[in-house]
Amino acid sequence: MTSREAYIVLNQIGNIGPVRVRALCEALGSPEAVLSASGAALSAVRGVGPKVAEGIVAQRDGLDAGREEKAAAKLGARLITPADPEYPPPLKAIYDPPLCLYVRGALEAKDEQALAVVGTRRASHYGAAQAERLSFLAAKAGFTIVSGLARGIDTAAHRAALKAGGRTIAVLGGGMDRLYPPENRALAEEICAGGALMTEFPLGREPDRTTFPYRNRIVSGLSKGVLVVEAGLNSGAMNTAEQALEQGRSVMAVPGRVDMEGSRGPHRLIQNGARLVEDLPDLLKEFEFLFPPDEQARLARRQDARQRLTLAPAEAAIVRALWNEPELDFDELIRRADLPSARLMTVAMQLEMKRVIRRLPGRRLALMEEIRQWDVPAAEDGT
Repeated sequence: MTSREAYIVLNQIGNIGPVRVRALCEALGSPEAVLSASGAALSAVRGVGPKVAEGIVAQRDGLDAGREEKAAAKLGARLITPADPEYPPPLKAIYDPPLCLYVRGALEAKDEQALAVVGTRRASHYGAAQAERLSFLAAKAGFTIVSGLARGIDTAAHRAALKAGGRTIAVLGGGMDRLYPPENRALAEEICAGGALMTEFPLGREPDRTTFPYRNRIVSGLSKGVLVVEAGLNSGAMNTAEQALEQGRSVMAVPGRVDMEGSRGPHRLIQNGARLVEDLPDLLKEFEFLFPPDEQARLARRQDARQRLTLAPAEAAIVRALWNEPELDFDELIRRADLPSARLMTVAMQLEMKRVIRRLPGRRLALMEEIRQWDVPAAEDGT
């Protein structure tokens, strides 16, 4: 038996886990030695004991690495262990790296530049919109977006990364053949084409409340940092943030309304020193070692206008009217945008709040200079 095969078998044995397996390997010399050692030798290892040793002996002979690999291959998945060169380097560095990863899709070297985006399953419209916007921009900047395929924030993050033409990795809380939630099956297939599905759980393992904390350490472990968007104080997203801190990863949070339950987690993180994130530059500042100041400025200018501005038709009409002019007075803008005076005043105020236009003396308006970096934006559906 090879070390690789031994890791696959050990991953299927209950009640041991990566930390105990590491102790066993260090004491006995190799993972394959663990599977051939006597019960007495196993129980003598610190942190193991007779009960766990009996469980290893009772289970190991009925497990077969080749059989598990063949079953995974039927699902389009392959198995990756610490003995394989494809094993993600960031995971090797955490305290309890998975013994085996079941992977569908492709893992690439650039996935080491990953950002986890996590949050509540019961996302508000605001929370889902922020997760989508920030994930889209981060994916455009070159981050691989990592999340857990759950409803709400996770789903918004994965979809946004795919929409941006970027990469995304979904870490599952159960076996590859026990996809959860079932309504994300189509999304999972899209992720396989633009990233990867990943789990450490053997085939047949149902997701439950005990599996998700283990999943969370992989989400954070794969990433340079974790961005929390809406989360209760005792939520899985907050658990992921805690795992990130223990792993030496960055923790960031998006602020929300003070009267929303989902704001309590991010606000607590911000109070404790997490970076407050409102836009892409906030993310880039957290990773200055990856993005020097000049590169940060360039990436900020590359933000997709339609995602950043979400222009309604009336807003787009004003932007187009100002596009080739240094400035226009209010009356001329009414004519060029073909909007009533009261409507123009309301929409112009909205664009000022979005930092798209600026007001000048003498009832004159002009585009913010950075907006001219974009192609003339088309209008979104709406009013």
